[in-house]
Amino acid sequence: MFTSILVPIDGSEHAQKALSVACQLVRQEEGCTLHLVHIPEELAHETTLVWGIGAIAIEASREEREEAGKQVISRAAEAAREQGATSIETVIGQGDPARTILSEARKRGIDAIVMGSRGLSDLQGFVVGSVSHKVAHTAECTVITVR
Repeated sequence: MFTSILVPIDGSEHAQKALSVACQLVRQEEGCTLHLVHIPEELAHETTLVWGIGAIAIEASREEREEAGKQVISRAAEAAREQGATSIETVIGQGDPARTILSEARKRGIDAIVMGSRGLSDLQGFVVGSVSHKVAHTAECTVITVR
């Protein structure tokens, strides 16, 4: 059914759940590649990341956010391998999260995007529209939103 699945990883519990769902799909499809993408963002509040990574302070520098992002995506890839994914590609993107996710999906010929319904920027998403909402309404491929 799917040969390539993209999962946006931001370190939130919702992203972790989306990764688990994506891994279930990947295990059902021989030769399916799992693409993990992380886009470091300025946060509106201090937040704690999953996968054993500590809190990111609101005043964190770009370099600190990028370093935390590398750890998040590395741990997510490790978690995916533990859940049975064998073909995994990772990318650190830049820019607006929704646009970057859509761009990566087009560039890589993605069949499905599996993403959390909410990420780290819940308050901002509530005000200007969530990333998952934008992706779901604009993507050219299947989008699965996980709660």
